[in-house]
Amino acid sequence: MGECGHLDHHSLVEEAGKVHTLQKVSILPLVFLIYHEVSGGAFGAEECVQAAGPLLTIIGFLVFPFIWSIPEALITAEMGTMFPENGGYVVWVSSALGPYWGFQLGWMKWLSGVIDSALYPVLFLDYLKSVIPALGGGLPRTFAALGLTGALTYMNYRGLNIVGLFAVFLGVFSILPFIVMGLVATPRLRPKRWLVVDLHNVDWNLYLNTLFWNLNYWDSISTLAGEVDNPSKSLPKALFYAAILIILSYLYPLLIGTGAIPLDRKLWTDGYFSDIAKIIGGVWLTWWMQGAAAASNMGMFIAKMSSYSYQLLGMAELGMLPKFFSMRSRYGTPLIGIMFSASGVLLLSWLSFQEIIAAENILYCFGMLLEFLAFMRLRIKCPMAPRPYKIPLGTIGSILIIIPPTLVIFVELAFASLKIMIISFVAVIIGLILRPCLKYLEKKRWLRFSIITDIPDLRATENENAVESLID
Repeated sequence: MGECGHLDHHSLVEEAGKVHTLQKVSILPLVFLIYHEVSGGAFGAEECVQAAGPLLTIIGFLVFPFIWSIPEALITAEMGTMFPENGGYVVWVSSALGPYWGFQLGWMKWLSGVIDSALYPVLFLDYLKSVIPALGGGLPRTFAALGLTGALTYMNYRGLNIVGLFAVFLGVFSILPFIVMGLVATPRLRPKRWLVVDLHNVDWNLYLNTLFWNLNYWDSISTLAGEVDNPSKSLPKALFYAAILIILSYLYPLLIGTGAIPLDRKLWTDGYFSDIAKIIGGVWLTWWMQGAAAASNMGMFIAKMSSYSYQLLGMAELGMLPKFFSMRSRYGTPLIGIMFSASGVLLLSWLSFQEIIAAENILYCFGMLLEFLAFMRLRIKCPMAPRPYKIPLGTIGSILIIIPPTLVIFVELAFASLKIMIISFVAVIIGLILRPCLKYLEKKRWLRFSIITDIPDLRATENENAVESLID
C-alpha cells in the first residue's frame, strides 16, 4: 500500500493494462462522450421555460454551470488524473473514506445512472411516434424499445472506440439543425422576449430539477479513465472543451426558441423544439429536428451505459463485486457489466419522466456529497500526492468551490417529494445492506472476488505519515 504522500495506484493501472491491448480512446471521442453523458443537446431543457419563463431559464443556464458544472468538472479533472483507473470516483472515495463508502458511492451512482438510461429509449420513441404513429403504444412500442436497447447494448459490447466515434457522429448530427434553425430565425428575433419573467408564477421544483438534470454527470467519464489515451492530459482538456460545447448547446437554441416566436409557456414541453423548427423552417426542419432528438437520446444511452459498465468492471477489479464482473469480451469491453446495466434499464423503464428525473437526482446528490468529502480529505491529508492536473486555487480555494454545489444539493433535497425521498432512502438502505452481504459471500467462498492490496487507504497511512514527520 502506498503512503499518503505518494499514493501507489500505478500497479492497478499496469494490471488493468495487461488485460487488453486494444486502442485507447482519443480526445475527440472523449469530448463527445462527456457531451452525451452530461447533456446531449438542448432536448429536455424545454421544461425550464415552462417552469420559469425565458429570462430565468437563460440566467439559469448561464449561472448554474459556474455554481455546479464547473466545480464538478474541475474535481473530476483533478481526481480522474490522480486515479486514472476504471471505477473512477469509486477509487477516490475508497482511498479517502474506505472501501465501504466507496461501494456505497458506486451503488448509488450506478443505480442513478441506470434509472437515467431507462429514460432514453422511451424519449427516442416519443420523438419518432409523430412520424410512425404505431410507436405510440402497445406491442409495437414494446418491441421497438427492446430492439433499440438491444442494438445499442450490442454497440457497447463491440468496443468503446466504436461507441466514441458513433458519439461524435450523433453529436454533430444533433447540433446541426439548431445551427440551421438559428440562421433561418435571425430576422424573426425579438430580444425583448428574452426578458419576460413572472416571479409569482414559477414552478421552482421543476425549474431546479430540470437545470440539475441537464447539467450534471460530469464525473461519469472518470469511470472509464483506464480506457483513455494519456488520461493525465486528455481528461482535463476534454472536460474543458466539453464544458464550452455543452453551455453553448443550451444557450443558443434557447435564445433562438424564446426570441423568435411569441411566448406560450404551457407549450414548452419535451419535444417543443420540433414545433419551433416547423414554425421557423417548415416540415423539413421539423423532421431533421426530430431525427436529431432521437440521435441525441441514442448518444446519451450508449455513453452512459459505457460509463456504468466500466464502473462495475472497476469495482470488480477492486474486489468490491464478484470477480465475474471483471470479465471482458474479446473486444475488451466489460461483458457482465454491460449485460447487468442493460437489464437494469429494461426493469426500470416503467417509471415516468418526472419520477425518473427526481429519483436519479436524489441518488446522485447523495453520491456527490461523498465525492466532495473524499476530495476535501485527499486535499487536506495528502497535499503532496502526485496530481497531473491540480485545481489552481490552492487547498482552501479548492475547498471553497465545493460550497455552492453543496448548497445546490441541499436545495435539491429540500424540494424533493416525500415519495421520491422514501424511494431514494430505500435504495440507499439496500446498498448499506448489500456490502456486508457480499463480504459474507466472499468469506464463505461462495463467490470469487479479486484480492487487491494496493488501493491507498488514508486511514491506514495517517499514523505512518505522522511518525515520519516527527522523525524528520
